[in-house]
Amino acid sequence: MNLIKSTGTIGGLTLVSRVAGFAREMLMSRVMGASWQADAFFVAFRLPNTFRRLFGEGAFSAGFVPLYAQRLHGPGGDAEARHFSEEVLAVFAPTLVLFTIVFEIIMGPFVFAISGYHNEKLALATFLTRITFPYLILISLVSLFSGILNSLARFTAAAFAPALLNLAMLAALIFVQVGGTTTAIALAIAVTAGGVLQLGLLLAACARAGIVLKWRRPRLTPGVRQFVRVVVPATLGAGVYQISAFIDTFFLTRIGTGAMSYFNYADRLNQLPLGVIGAALGTAILPQVSRHVGANEPDKASKVQGQAAELAMLLCLPAAAALAVSAFPLVSALFQGGKFTTEDARLTALTLSIIVLGLPAYVLVKVLTPGFYARQDTGTPVKVAALVLVATVVLNFLLIPPFGIAGLASAIAICSWLNCTILYVILHRRGHFRIEGWLASRIGRQLIAAAAMVAALIAIRMGLSGWFTGSLGHRLAGVIAIVGGGMAVYFPLVWVLGGTDREELRSLLRRRRPYTDAG
Repeated sequence: MNLIKSTGTIGGLTLVSRVAGFAREMLMSRVMGASWQADAFFVAFRLPNTFRRLFGEGAFSAGFVPLYAQRLHGPGGDAEARHFSEEVLAVFAPTLVLFTIVFEIIMGPFVFAISGYHNEKLALATFLTRITFPYLILISLVSLFSGILNSLARFTAAAFAPALLNLAMLAALIFVQVGGTTTAIALAIAVTAGGVLQLGLLLAACARAGIVLKWRRPRLTPGVRQFVRVVVPATLGAGVYQISAFIDTFFLTRIGTGAMSYFNYADRLNQLPLGVIGAALGTAILPQVSRHVGANEPDKASKVQGQAAELAMLLCLPAAAALAVSAFPLVSALFQGGKFTTEDARLTALTLSIIVLGLPAYVLVKVLTPGFYARQDTGTPVKVAALVLVATVVLNFLLIPPFGIAGLASAIAICSWLNCTILYVILHRRGHFRIEGWLASRIGRQLIAAAAMVAALIAIRMGLSGWFTGSLGHRLAGVIAIVGGGMAVYFPLVWVLGGTDREELRSLLRRRRPYTDAG
């Protein structure tokens, strides 16, 4: 496999999806604003997506792909792998359909329990969720076919598929711009339509690869039992994280009209560095840490995690600092307009400026957890996540009454650091990883460079204050000035101060070897 080409393909197409998603949010803010109808739609969109991450992505990333690949490269080859896929599909698809039917029946009480909505807001949220919930079936099947294609080193269709959802929702916003309930219904229909498009794309890609699965009678074969044994613990583990999403929804819907919308728009900006840096690092270092642990080379495994932590902070510190100090101008430039008012922008910016304070910790968790997974310890991170979940609930009850949405954002940021700290302490006590002097020194220098960048960004924000709510050209120039100005100050200063290993960075740029290779 050409690793660089494959990574470039996945990264490029993922970027297309993220850009489309960002365009979707920018248009949605102007058409829907932070209205109660927007809140109702975000609840309807959030619920099937939460279950998707629980059943679809969580299950297949942990269970289906390695078992399929094991059969594909075993003595049975393609025939055995395909037979296994058909057995799993025969059980998985009816289970998803049954699960969806049950929730369609109990949707009213379920949405009420999660949201606390009443009257017309509850009626709309329930109606919209009934429309969006079949997306769970579609996207979970997309996960299955994506796993097959990825095992065959065919990444393009699976990487591009998420863009179809964003394009479907963009189409709804473009063609139904009246706002309110009408546009909310159009968006809900677009969610399910996007799932149909994604599944269609993956089925076509599998057919081109010569993979056409036959429908079988559901049976608990040995292969299915093996799949269930692997998937159930992974789903339970993922469940801890997804419960936190339900809890966030529970509290957000009770803060007041607009809170769901403010959080959604703020999280869209927070997810830009979070999705790229955190996911990439976690995926990249796990096989390397596993290799060194398997070879009984704990020092090298620790070195890999140390270098990954250095790279995480190199990229996350400026992202978090820039988003925190420039939250209002960025939110104003990107979202303000139409039905999204200055006050909406202020509250969204407040939420963003607090949430991003936990961004470095969240990414560091992606660096620390491979230290457990490489040693076949999947239980400890789940137990820690459960403990942090309890702390989140307690903090929400303490902070939301006096501070509203700022209290919820603070609870999220605080608990991100709590999760990171507990995981680090456990690894440190076990002798698996510790912050060495070289790492602490480099992070300290990165902090100095980030402080200088903050000062520069404050100056840019003050000098261009009117640009962020002006014409499209002024807004674009203002965003470019913030992003470009911050990078122009931070990265050269990090280089001069020695906030990163220059030889390792040169090596990365020349693509001679991975940055996190401890050698």
